[in-house]
Amino acid sequence: MDLYPLYNSLRIAGISTLIIFFVGIGAAYYIARAPRWIKGVLDVVLTLPLVLPPTVVGYLLLRVLGPRRVLGAWFFSAFGLRLTMTWWSAIFATTVVIFPLMYRTARGAFEAFDETLAWSAKTLGLSDTYIFWRVRIPYCRPGILAGTVLAFARALGEYGATSMIAGYTPGRTATISTTVYQLWRTNDDALAFKWVLVNMAISFVVLLAVNMLEQKNRNGKGKNAATRRH
Repeated sequence: MDLYPLYNSLRIAGISTLIIFFVGIGAAYYIARAPRWIKGVLDVVLTLPLVLPPTVVGYLLLRVLGPRRVLGAWFFSAFGLRLTMTWWSAIFATTVVIFPLMYRTARGAFEAFDETLAWSAKTLGLSDTYIFWRVRIPYCRPGILAGTVLAFARALGEYGATSMIAGYTPGRTATISTTVYQLWRTNDDALAFKWVLVNMAISFVVLLAVNMLEQKNRNGKGKNAATRRH
């Protein structure tokens, strides 16, 4: 059993999750503080990949990154790099697809933040940067971690956009999802089922981690509420 699809899926999911962790938190923080009409417009734009079919996302990416498109052609002529049909091409697809998960979860966490904590920290002369990293982020950590884990799981199972922009080449661009499809097409059901079990096992662990984070978050809020009453 060739383990390359597992390795490739994990590195693609890991890199794309790392990217959207910082980009998603930054976007969520500033948009949560934006005026309502700006927030409404940006919400629609940034959440659109969540409701679009993955194949549509892949098609749109090909329109931008394809070798005969402006951006793709420029990268190839300037650096000799193809932005499609490589293993790292899938990072473009997974990053776009999972960004809304991280953004929406982080924004919800920031909107639930008790601003009195920030105001109290400002009265002590603490900077906004210090408050963000040492007060706001720790408070919102359970929600942010849950969004990160869900985004990673979604990236690991992404198929539609990934198959369109990276294709399927054994040992080069194959992921778990594209491998399952190719094995099914070639009637190798036994090996396809093994990969399905691998994906299910990883998904089970991820969902278990999310449930534990949510339970921890509820317990933490309950303790905080009890402390305030006393």
